[in-house]
Amino acid sequence: IGYNPQGGQVFAKAAAAEQFTPEVLLKAGLVNDRNQQLNDNYRGRIIFPIVANNGKIVGFGARVIGKADKAPKYINTPENDIYHKSRVLYGLYQARLAIDRFKECLLVEGYTDVTSLHQAGIENVVASGGTALTVEQLRLIQKYTNNLTIVYDGDAAGVKAAMRGLDMAVEEGLNVKLVLIPDNEDPDSYVKKVGEQAFRDFVAAQKKDFIIFQLEVMLKDAGSDIAKRNEAVNVVAETLAKITKPEDFLKLQDYTRQCAAILKIDEGGLTQLVNKYKRDKLTKEQNKLAANTELPTAVEINTSPESQAIGTEGIMHQNEINLMRVLLEHGHKPCWDSQYETVAHYLMHELGNIYVLHHTDCIAFLEAYINLFNAKLIDEGKAMLNHPNQEIQNMAANLMIHAHEQVSPKWEEKVTALPKNKEDEYAKAVTNAVYHYKLRRLKHIHTELLDQLANSNDLELFKASKDALDLLLDEEKKIAKMLGTAVVK
Repeated sequence: IGYNPQGGQVFAKAAAAEQFTPEVLLKAGLVNDRNQQLNDNYRGRIIFPIVANNGKIVGFGARVIGKADKAPKYINTPENDIYHKSRVLYGLYQARLAIDRFKECLLVEGYTDVTSLHQAGIENVVASGGTALTVEQLRLIQKYTNNLTIVYDGDAAGVKAAMRGLDMAVEEGLNVKLVLIPDNEDPDSYVKKVGEQAFRDFVAAQKKDFIIFQLEVMLKDAGSDIAKRNEAVNVVAETLAKITKPEDFLKLQDYTRQCAAILKIDEGGLTQLVNKYKRDKLTKEQNKLAANTELPTAVEINTSPESQAIGTEGIMHQNEINLMRVLLEHGHKPCWDSQYETVAHYLMHELGNIYVLHHTDCIAFLEAYINLFNAKLIDEGKAMLNHPNQEIQNMAANLMIHAHEQVSPKWEEKVTALPKNKEDEYAKAVTNAVYHYKLRRLKHIHTELLDQLANSNDLELFKASKDALDLLLDEEKKIAKMLGTAVVK
């Protein structure tokens, strides 16, 4: 710990004498430049060096001595190339071994809380610097323990500060407890008053689970107000929905049971509400992923009112019809991919596994085509027109009538830019139909998995569905990029 004396240029002159350049001092936030003269930024303040995980100083926190009428109580180093406030915790480098030894990290608000607790012999403690916790800070703690105990002042401001960012801690899988220091004390003053062992005993006896504490605070504030009690139910359900890791499944069930008992509501009803928030969250992540997936400019999605009115199921049926159309028109032609003799071979391979057709008319048509194909009776579509099944005949006739229908309003415009080689032209048409059907099929399966995750309390099913969902997201991204080579309806 250091000190920057009063007087406008005491530190600046001392630093210049030690050969520190003005550029470095300005970038570090230690001085400012007024009228081409360097002045101390932290004059009259105690200086707390902020140390990174590698043991090197990356920034400073400066606290005013006594009361500050107009100046802020704390000033921190401005963000720069090496100091990012959201990625460091004050005291972590010095506390890391003690945190690992005690299997617990105590989090306090201020620098002086950390130094006083260290002086008292309590070393497994860090400070957030008065800001809300970030994911990066939580992951720093997780390197040493999953047990995080927040120790803050017991006044209203302390309670509010303690609650900030803790949803993220729950989501990251930490076991979060909360301790509020009594009698208008803070950790700094309280440890000086009672000593190390009494402080440790107090923390052990008074720490409460964050989720339960959060609920009790909201219910106390709500009183008999139904609207506020409803809000409390929704807030706790949304917090519980952030517990998504398979290894925390039993923890989630225990929380749900405890919260339902405190709220005096049906446990099953709370579970359904939690599942709703889970599904909403997963859907939001899905939409965010879709928004961030960069499709090449050639891709055009049909968002016309007519298309939207059909609905997802109707659109998928149209995709299957389009597959049957390209099969009928191009199935007998040689495939551009040397792995397959004909386009039909290619399509049959692509429609295996999870990409099997979904609608009975298309399934029947495909089966009829495969039977004729295996009997080597497939030609340019005439065999299907003469099929003994009248429904197959009618479908083949309709497909041939619309065989040259545009895949999208601008298909003709795009296709003129393609090579004039006929094989290339039908390759584009076929692969476009395949990839678009696959993407729609994946989204359909995705929705089914979301339903399973939202409505299941089975741990094994939860794990399997979550893993499958991750794989689906990867596959969707790959296919979405492939679709950039063709125009999409």
